[in-house]
Amino acid sequence: MKKFLAIALAVVLCLALVACSGGKTNSGADVKGEGVMTYAEYTAAALDTQVVVETYVQAKQSWWEDKATVYTQDKDGAYFLYNMACSEADYAKLTPGTKIKVTGYKSEWAGEVEIVDATFEIEEGNYVAKALDATSLLGTEDLIKHQNELVSFKGMKVEACNDAGDAFMYNWDGSGERGSDLYFNVSVGGNTYTFTVESYLCGQDTAVYQAVEGLKVGDTVDMEGFLYWYEGVNPHITSVTVK
Repeated sequence: MKKFLAIALAVVLCLALVACSGGKTNSGADVKGEGVMTYAEYTAAALDTQVVVETYVQAKQSWWEDKATVYTQDKDGAYFLYNMACSEADYAKLTPGTKIKVTGYKSEWAGEVEIVDATFEIEEGNYVAKALDATSLLGTEDLIKHQNELVSFKGMKVEACNDAGDAFMYNWDGSGERGSDLYFNVSVGGNTYTFTVESYLCGQDTAVYQAVEGLKVGDTVDMEGFLYWYEGVNPHITSVTVK
């Protein structure tokens, strides 16, 4: 009888704990600090207004003269931090997953929404995003909702990027040289898109840069990268696998 009562009490206690947590053991949502915007509040904010966000470093593009350009993301969306005030010593601390609180101004350049004139402080916490498969979103109005997120594109075909039939170009118009940004075209569902390897993010010694240099028209590729925007979708690719 005592054993039965003990089991019954344990069951009641478990049910009470579940009820207190709203039926969820872990919502997975970020708890924002005081005065910090949710991603929904950030997206609703007007351009050129001050924003305060908590987010996590996913990749670093560049550092120059105490300014850093960084790709970041939380569990709800992504934030591109352009020329954020940052010492060289602090830049070294911005490893993937690092949580930071950012205060700056929401801005837009050629369709790319970003945070400029920003400062930051490092906080406790760590999160590394998994790539969202955005292949089916290409050509839809839903794609831009994932701007700056880490995404993947699968089963895409390499197309010629100029009249000469090249699979890639150094710079958007072919005017560059090795070490410049790489531009290449890929297609899916009858539509062709231009993707980029941003040389500051992934330079000529990286695997992705060399993989794009080795592409051939007609290759089928899987890719990952950040959903950057420039006069339309222009992903900054960080990984290419030829199928």
